[in-house]
Parts: sequence; C-alpha cells; structure tokens
Amino acid sequence: MLIPLTPEWRADRERRRRAAVYLAAVRRDPEEEDVRWLADAAAQGDVDHARWELRYARLALAALAAQRDALDDRTGSDFVVALSDAMAQDPNIAPDMRVVAEKQFNERLGAYRDALNTRGGAVGSGERLGRVLLAFASDGARSAGVPLPRAVELLSGYIADANQALRAAYGEAQLPEHVPPSELGGLKG
Repeated sequence: MLIPLTPEWRADRERRRRAAVYLAAVRRDPEEEDVRWLADAAAQGDVDHARWELRYARLALAALAAQRDALDDRTGSDFVVALSDAMAQDPNIAPDMRVVAEKQFNERLGAYRDALNTRGGAVGSGERLGRVLLAFASDGARSAGVPLPRAVELLSGYIADANQALRAAYGEAQLPEHVPPSELGGLKG
C-alpha cells in the first residue's frame, strides 16, 4: 500500500526536520571551563553533576525559546518530541537511568519556565534563572552570592544561542516596515 504524500504529510515532515536541525544546534556539551566553574561554585567539586546541570539548562532554555519565540506555535512541541527521542537513545544516559534523566529534565524545565514567567518583584528573570541553575547544581544549598553573576551570564548566552539556532533552523519573521508589531494582528491578507 502506498502512502499518499499529502501536503500535510510533507509539512509535518519538514517541521520534524527543522526540529532536528534546531536540536542538533543546541544539543552540545557545555564548555569545560563552565563545567569546572559550576562544579567549584555550587556542586562541591562534582564535575559530572555540573556537566549534567549545564546540559539540562541548555536544553530546557532551548525548549522554552522554541515555545516562546518561534514563528509557529507547533515548534515547541516538535522540539520536545525530537528531544525526547534523542534522550531515549543518548549514549550518555545509561538505559536503566533514562526515566530518571527524563524526570530530572522535566523538573528543570518547569523551574526554568517558572523563573521566566514570574513577573514583578525586585529580582529579574536573569537572576531567577541563575538561581535555578545554582540551586539544582547545589541541591538547593547555595543559590546566591558570588557565583550568581556568572550563572546569569552563562544562561543568557544559552538563550541567545538558542534564539540564533531557532532563526537558523526556522527563519526570521518578516515584518512590514511600515507596521509596528503590535498592530500585526489587525492586518488582513
């Protein structure tokens, strides 16, 4: 039986391809200098724990960027499906630890989402994100002080990288020069 190559099927396939391209761009190990810094600053010298926290942070922020900044509302869910498939086959995750890794990632994703979505107060979203990283890296024992500015800078870089990769994989929004973005909802095609 032949499967018809409908426009919907082709569009779905293209969305999955772009999600894979985006995932490949954001799914890389953190810099060793950053791993050593986080291990020393918050993870009591545990380099492996620091590396995993930075991996989780990069992927969680990439997922949030895909949900928040993408041109298509389906991009975030397409990315999460691609990420889930990749984690199921990740050679860095022991097969018997995949459920634990998924749970840990989801906990971090939720915490980073909350940090980005919280409004008001004296603390900005960058500082809230930095505190999340430091809290998970230190099991909540230390989340402020000297390492916080570096955590904020590092995570800001991850977000910028994710947005750049998102534009490379999906393209940039094309806005008419004469219309402010706030008025685009009223344009008729």
